[in-house]
Amino acid sequence: KYPCSSSFAYSFSVLQTVTGCTVPPSEFHLKGDYMVGGLFNVHHDGNPVHYVRPEAIECSSQEFLLSSYRRFQLMRFAVEEINNSTDLLPNVSLGYDIFDHCSDSHSFPGILSFISVNSSIRPYDNLSRMSEVIAVVGTFTSPGSRTVAPLFMMDLIPMVSYGASSSIFSRKQNFPSFLRMMHPNKDVIESIYKMLVHFNWRWVAFLNINDDYGNDGRDVFIEMIEGTDICLAYTRGLDEKTNYTPIFKQLETQQINIIIVYAPEWTAEDLIMSAIEQNVTNKVWIAGDAWALNKRLPKLKGIKNIGTVLGVSEPKITIPGFNDFIYSSKGQSDNNNEEQQKLCNQVCNCSGLRPENITSAESSFSFAVYSAIYAIAHALHNTLQCGSGECNRNITPYPHVILKELKKSNFTLLNHSIQFDDNGDPTFGYFSFVFWNQSGDAEEVGFYKFDPLCDFFVNNSKIQWYENKPVPSSLCSIPCDEGYKKKTDGPHKCCFKCEICPEGTYVNTTEDPYLCIKCNDKTEWSSEGSTKCNHRVEEYVHFTETAAIFVMIGTWAFIGFTVAVSVLFAINYNTPVVKSAGGPMCFLILSCLILCSISVFFYFGVPTDSFCVLRYVPFLLFYTVCVACFVVRSFQIVFIFKIAAKYPKFHSLWVKYNGQWLFITAVFLIQLLLIVFVYSFAPPKAYSITSGYFDKLVLDCHVSLNKSSVSLVFLSLLCLLCFIFSYMGKDLPKNYNEAKSITFCLLLLILTWVVFATIFFVYSGKHIQTLNALAVLCSLYSFLVWYFMPKVYIIIYQPQKNTQQYFQDLILNYSKAITY
Repeated sequence: KYPCSSSFAYSFSVLQTVTGCTVPPSEFHLKGDYMVGGLFNVHHDGNPVHYVRPEAIECSSQEFLLSSYRRFQLMRFAVEEINNSTDLLPNVSLGYDIFDHCSDSHSFPGILSFISVNSSIRPYDNLSRMSEVIAVVGTFTSPGSRTVAPLFMMDLIPMVSYGASSSIFSRKQNFPSFLRMMHPNKDVIESIYKMLVHFNWRWVAFLNINDDYGNDGRDVFIEMIEGTDICLAYTRGLDEKTNYTPIFKQLETQQINIIIVYAPEWTAEDLIMSAIEQNVTNKVWIAGDAWALNKRLPKLKGIKNIGTVLGVSEPKITIPGFNDFIYSSKGQSDNNNEEQQKLCNQVCNCSGLRPENITSAESSFSFAVYSAIYAIAHALHNTLQCGSGECNRNITPYPHVILKELKKSNFTLLNHSIQFDDNGDPTFGYFSFVFWNQSGDAEEVGFYKFDPLCDFFVNNSKIQWYENKPVPSSLCSIPCDEGYKKKTDGPHKCCFKCEICPEGTYVNTTEDPYLCIKCNDKTEWSSEGSTKCNHRVEEYVHFTETAAIFVMIGTWAFIGFTVAVSVLFAINYNTPVVKSAGGPMCFLILSCLILCSISVFFYFGVPTDSFCVLRYVPFLLFYTVCVACFVVRSFQIVFIFKIAAKYPKFHSLWVKYNGQWLFITAVFLIQLLLIVFVYSFAPPKAYSITSGYFDKLVLDCHVSLNKSSVSLVFLSLLCLLCFIFSYMGKDLPKNYNEAKSITFCLLLLILTWVVFATIFFVYSGKHIQTLNALAVLCSLYSFLVWYFMPKVYIIIYQPQKNTQQYFQDLILNYSKAITY
């Protein structure tokens, strides 16, 4: 414990009422034209006693805080520097009253003296009645500020804090005259959060002092990590009675390696010393700005065993002239001349404190104190309309006027632009990242700037981890491999199991690592354990494929042969062979066959709705006409040779009214109506086949078999009727035996579609379309080859059989055979 314990008077009159102080009054009170109050917790009430009756607080009996004493001296230095300036407040002197605010809840005498007028406190209803101080610097802690701030807010006395960072002070409806030089908890926590993200630490503990400052920091941290990959595995509020043993056991049980300590230096010291005593090792301790620059802890024996200490702190800003001021000031205060000894409000003795003790003390929040005094001075300077070496002494600097000017602060101090936002929070500065190195110093290893770019940097090479190991990890569960989703295992999202995503799904870890997202079955596919969906390869028969070219060549050849047959029949129109083949009906059949062949070309290329219609309708409609013609031909042949003699009247009516053409027309119209009716409700449409394929998308045409079966049944009935008539005429004269040819054509037709149907049920790839086109083409060739080609052969190579006499001889021989 240091030999000095200091306390400060809250007014000069009080200094003369208490006995026993050996410290010169200039340490606590300085007369000036305008007074500034100061609240510094030079002592800390580390173990407060609960009294049964009111008793005075003896700050000198509490724990002495050298770092806070240094800040107190910075206020004195800043006031002296301003008083010696010819630019700022010329010919105007600042004075101060400083009070040792050693207790957050009991140190009220100094505060009451600041706001009292003529030893009384009453509402601020007369502008002529105002407290002596124009502004107050302090306090350091958030609980202390929250306790006393309402008293200053009552009269809108500016209160410029150099350490209180709780978020509550940003609420101007509650703290209208509160400003601070220290960034709020939100900014400190944001810096810590950036560090966690940088090192990929996801499983952390948050230990905080159980007061406004610590609890607010914890709440801000919880809010900041919400929706992120970081989990708060454990949190605990700390106070002077905390037993750290169960805390450390819990950290080990949950395997938490990263510990954020958001507490003032006295609480952090108790925690770290307990960790050393209980041999806690291999942890990463992240220090808040309140203790990151602690001078005592980094040099403790055993500090290296607890792991690595990183911290967030204000940048170390050297304040020119401060050390000289300390050596000069403390040299004078060592004077033991009894005549210079004055009374103060506490019993203390500072004669043993050396200048080097102060200059080497922790420097955190030093610039905050220094800039707070300068901000008040600039506000007073503007209020008094100072300029040209003088100020207007006729202006009364009411606190609320000083407050207005403070909010508009805009000046440069040690290369920092001092400004406040609408909440009274600073807009300047940045945070440094420090590492407690092997030498026991807080070495700066990075920074986080609060500019629009939010510049963040950490030099990993400067950090030496525990036992020179790699960067420690802190995870509840090992990260899942690619293609695995997380399945929550317990209350924390960081604790999970890994499950592989099945086929047809994928996991996007940036979007939702807990969900296997289903791919679009129609257009996408994925294998097991995928991180994305792949587009299915569209498959259809291109016009340039070998099979398509082969079928199309066959179709063009068919059209050519059909046209040639039509020309040959036209030339030999009046010959018996052409007449026996059907005469004019031959040209109808050949024309319909050509029209049917058009359908073949629409089985290739990208299927569209129009392609699908043209793929089926022409063939179905005109092939029905062809079959109807063959029904008529086979019926006529059988009728002439076998039935006409028995039913002459029916024969005469058939011939008289052109029964064959009426039948063909009726069949055409019936099929046309059926097609129009069916396809108006369920037309063939292009669709994609995905079932049975892993990575393909087969483009095809969909036909509703249920609704289109009517027209197919109608065509099948015609084929059956045709087969019956043709089979009945199998024994007719050879040159009139078209019935045999028709029967063979129908058998070939049936065989073709049976083969196709078999393949269709076995194979459903893109080439089924090629086979379908080939089946259509075979159906067309069956009539052309087996019905018309024998006639062509006779016309060209056996003209002797294409005579009237030859046909009459055949009929005569057939009549004789029937007779006998």
